[in-house]
Amino acid sequence: MNTYEIAVLYHPDLEIDLEKAESRIKKIIEDSKGKITKTDNWGKRKLAYPISKQDFAVYVFYTVDMPGENVAKVEQTFNITDEIIRFLITRPDFKAIAKAEAAREEKAKKVAERGDSDEDAEEDEE
Repeated sequence: MNTYEIAVLYHPDLEIDLEKAESRIKKIIEDSKGKITKTDNWGKRKLAYPISKQDFAVYVFYTVDMPGENVAKVEQTFNITDEIIRFLITRPDFKAIAKAEAAREEKAKKVAERGDSDEDAEEDEE
């Protein structure tokens, strides 16, 4: 089983009744022997450019565990689903994510040390 991130842009009119569209997407993924591990709903946002004559879309991100051979089947099904105006399926680069987290922690540590030394310098001046 591979881990995939799926970004789905739903039609903006579905903002009120998104449960029906989400259940259809979940069924498509489960039919492809996939399992949704995380869902992140960003809500209705303005698009950078119009897609299918729409200026807004409802952004929902899914983290899915699914066999690699079933990704093409999911893509084909998403292409003919009316509720979806755009989607993207990617494999996250866990090494790059871990490296970015380590760099972020290192930077925070340096900032904290620098902040402590600035406070000590101010105390010495008084």
